[in-house]
Amino acid sequence: MPGIVKRARTPCLDITYEDHGDPRGPAVLLVHGFPDDVRTWSSVIGALVDAGYRALVPYVRGFGPTRFADPAEPRAGQVGALAQDIVEFADVVGIDRFVLAGHDWGARAGYATVVLWPERVRAFVALAVGYDPPTSRERPSAIQARAFWYQWYFQLNHGRMALEHERGQLCRLLWMSWSPGWQFDDAAFNATAASFDNPDFVQVVTHYYRHRWGNAPGDPRYEALQARLEEMPPITVPTVLLCGAEDGANLPEASEGKERHFTAAYARQVIPGVGHFVQRESPKAVVDAILGFHA
Repeated sequence: MPGIVKRARTPCLDITYEDHGDPRGPAVLLVHGFPDDVRTWSSVIGALVDAGYRALVPYVRGFGPTRFADPAEPRAGQVGALAQDIVEFADVVGIDRFVLAGHDWGARAGYATVVLWPERVRAFVALAVGYDPPTSRERPSAIQARAFWYQWYFQLNHGRMALEHERGQLCRLLWMSWSPGWQFDDAAFNATAASFDNPDFVQVVTHYYRHRWGNAPGDPRYEALQARLEEMPPITVPTVLLCGAEDGANLPEASEGKERHFTAAYARQVIPGVGHFVQRESPKAVVDAILGFHA
């Protein structure tokens, strides 16, 4: 569904985003992950607009036309930075409170946002990723570690070089292995893969994964936020987690048993036959979850 393409200048970024629907309607922010872009929400936006929502869909730092405002700015990918991007974006576009939906990186940034700025988020829909600290304290299970092979790969210079020189082939492989039952076509992949040509893509992606596993320092400007997130504070915002039963990246069992971290309403749904890209493979489930907060 076509929207109006706009730009928002935050203290750190020049963010390109799509603006859909009635500007007077309740706002929903849709935040994509890796390796993806705003097109991941294409089958979700129409139903939200029809229901009266205003859908704002930004390109995350390092993706698409979004750019860093300062050439000297560290190309940080840490979760605290992604969360602050969400709130600063909302500030610039004049949205005080909003429903937040995030997939993959967007989900992890979303958990951070509802922890750090709960007063800004009316409700949160997380896709594919459960609530965890932003840097890993615990060793993943052997089967989950195998699924995270790409994260280990990105710790190495070989992984960085693959992102630099073979990113299309590598990212297509991730789509195929993360959602083995999803039959996407070349046109769909190529339309999104153009967003990986961002000049900051490689630096942001490698920093995201290296920082997560303790192999890269964070940007000091987000140090206080990261420290707060490491405490795993309870989430006080109503939350729904949707994950695919066939997810080849974040295995469904990895998000089990998180209820103790939520003091507001929390529900988790595992969707049969769906892989990692829930919003692409089962958009109705995502729409229903968002609209369910007003049911």
